[in-house]
Amino acid sequence: MKPSMKTDLLPPRLARAAAFAFLVSLLAACASPTHRAPVEDRRPGAGTRPAAPAASLPGSTSSSGPVAAAEIAPKPLPGAENAGKPGYYTVRPGDTLIRLGLENGQNWRDIARWNALENPNAIEVGQVLRVLPPAPAAQVANAQPVAPAGRVESRPLDASALPSAGASAPASAPAVTTTPASAAPPLRDGEAEPNWLWPAAGPVVTPFDEVKSKGLAITGKAGDPVVAAADGRVVYAGAGLRGYGNLVIVKHDTNYLTAYAHNQSLLVKEDQVVRRGQKIAEMGSSDAERVQLHFEIRRQGKPVDPARLLPPR
Repeated sequence: MKPSMKTDLLPPRLARAAAFAFLVSLLAACASPTHRAPVEDRRPGAGTRPAAPAASLPGSTSSSGPVAAAEIAPKPLPGAENAGKPGYYTVRPGDTLIRLGLENGQNWRDIARWNALENPNAIEVGQVLRVLPPAPAAQVANAQPVAPAGRVESRPLDASALPSAGASAPASAPAVTTTPASAAPPLRDGEAEPNWLWPAAGPVVTPFDEVKSKGLAITGKAGDPVVAAADGRVVYAGAGLRGYGNLVIVKHDTNYLTAYAHNQSLLVKEDQVVRRGQKIAEMGSSDAERVQLHFEIRRQGKPVDPARLLPPR
């Protein structure tokens, strides 16, 4: 519709001024349009030409680009590349280094050192930790140095160089032998065991169960002595393992460690050497319903029945 303006009702002078103003505004509107029409492709089957995508800046992400996918992917936890390998363990909810040490027959401080843990209390579920010692490096037997490799020439044997019948032949150089690197050898049933001693004098009220108790419950009075069952070194003394109360763990050799739980007080410290029969704690009821000593023997971290190893009473 063309714009129109009624000037019939105005005086002639006002009518001319109004018409002039209207004409000026109309020309201005035609000279400067407020928007542009979209660019269209007039070819058959073609529609409106899409706008060009905005240029992405370096490092920017796209909803479907590889950079966005990399940011969405979760960061792998430490040690994930070792998951499932022998000697490694994937952390589960509730795990602590103390528990891992007990269940693998190791000092929890060694586990922290093997995994370069700055904060042993900050382990994450899904993190993969080394829980067994690394395999020893290759050992080379003592041998005479071997000459550097060079060109080998074949020469006929000189008869004059042979020793006479009465002369003794020179001793031949020992062969060079190399022991390949391997994991620690498995334990054999015939290996010597510690000289065990009962850790407390009271009666056993709960027998060994590999799933439930994992040890013996020995009752007594609060303050009764708890002694080391064999020579060894204290690898833990504290109350950081839920369900054990005041706990002492003694490592006796590469095979065995013992655990003494629910004590009233602890008389030894970590890394302290203890002797068979030495008083290491006083019986109590910490984290338990009654006064008792919960006693475990573990062979390579696996609980075994102490009644089968302790001497008869």
